[in-house]
Amino acid sequence: MNALPVGILLAAGRGRRFDPLGQRNKLLQLLPASGGDPVVVASARKLLAVLPKVIAVVPPGDGGVGALLTSIGCEVVVCPEADSGMAASLVQALSHSLPLDPASWLVALGDMPHVAPSTLQALADALAAGAPIAAPVMAGRRGNPVGFGRVHLEALLALQGDQGARRLLQTCAVTEVPVADPGIFRDIDTPADL
Repeated sequence: MNALPVGILLAAGRGRRFDPLGQRNKLLQLLPASGGDPVVVASARKLLAVLPKVIAVVPPGDGGVGALLTSIGCEVVVCPEADSGMAASLVQALSHSLPLDPASWLVALGDMPHVAPSTLQALADALAAGAPIAAPVMAGRRGNPVGFGRVHLEALLALQGDQGARRLLQTCAVTEVPVADPGIFRDIDTPADL
């Protein structure tokens, strides 16, 4: 079993809050703070800096997101059911990773480019040390990304809808990893967030 977590980057959302008409993909918008990288590239680069294997999930007709992520080293998987909710993308990535026999997964969001690499490393370390679920915490509040050990694989593969793994976080033991990183709460939902 591979001790290092496999990174999963969820990049299959449509970003309707960012652009209700669906004409501007928020993941492709340039992020000034990252030297002009698109949002999703900045998110992926941070994950790739910590984990050697990152599986990125994109929707069909992604407007170029998958090509960008492939060009920087992610393994891209298209999720035909992406519009049914986040769970479909997560299940697609988990299923795709199984031949690698990972012991755990670190699940990051494509619209959260401000998470510090040190936070990602601390979560990866907690998973490698055996945490069944690892979540970053700052000022008593949990954020993203979240890591899952293989003990939760069956429950993760059974997820459906748009809640993702939220129920697991509410009902299972979570190793809280203290961080000083406001990036765990900061996603790109509107143009003002850029």
